[in-house]
Amino acid sequence: MREPIRLDKRVVELFDCSRGDAVKYIQGGWVRVEGEMVELPQFKVQDQTIELDEDATLEPIAPVTLLLNLVEGLEPDDSTEIQQLITPENHCAEDYSGVRMLNNHLFNLKPASPLQSGATGLMVYSKDYKVLRVLVENNKKKEEEYIVEFSDEFTPEALEQLNELAYNSDEAEGKLKASRQSETRMRVVIEFAHPAQIETLCKRVGLNIVAMKRIRIGRVAMKNLPPGEWRYLSRKTFF
Repeated sequence: MREPIRLDKRVVELFDCSRGDAVKYIQGGWVRVEGEMVELPQFKVQDQTIELDEDATLEPIAPVTLLLNLVEGLEPDDSTEIQQLITPENHCAEDYSGVRMLNNHLFNLKPASPLQSGATGLMVYSKDYKVLRVLVENNKKKEEEYIVEFSDEFTPEALEQLNELAYNSDEAEGKLKASRQSETRMRVVIEFAHPAQIETLCKRVGLNIVAMKRIRIGRVAMKNLPPGEWRYLSRKTFF
């Protein structure tokens, strides 16, 4: 039996490439050990079967964007808490983005497009500066959609008052349009809202919020994404 050796060294031996290229192949998810993808160059191997994917490329790992259905009780900006959800185990089975999952994708993600205070639902985490620029720097232009649930039934008059308050509010508050979904639930669409805008306006018309969930940002919806799970944003999809 051979002495244990680093995977990147064995890849150099087997596939006649430089050490740097071996590391790129491994971190890019192109190397399998006994049929299992291994992304750690320092992983120790002995006599295992090692394969290099026929589609292997030395292209840099493209930055990714993840959509997460944030559950109650977690802080969207707390990287330690979020890391507990963004794991291979919580990857949504219905992910049709075409992105090959790599462990590299799941670390050093930055949150984008803050939620309304107390809300759950659609959150965006990204390594792509273009996405971060659109959602963080240019957030004034992005429409967001929330489903808001109240402790009691609301009247048509309360809904009308809410829309009038939003229409007559300061320009700095952003735009808001509410519509009825049921006796205790509204659909609220906002643009460039401060973090407590929905809650503040609802309190002014006597409505007590018990739950609030974001379901859309721009053209990206949270459709078929279970609570606590995540999926990739397709590289062909734009906010």
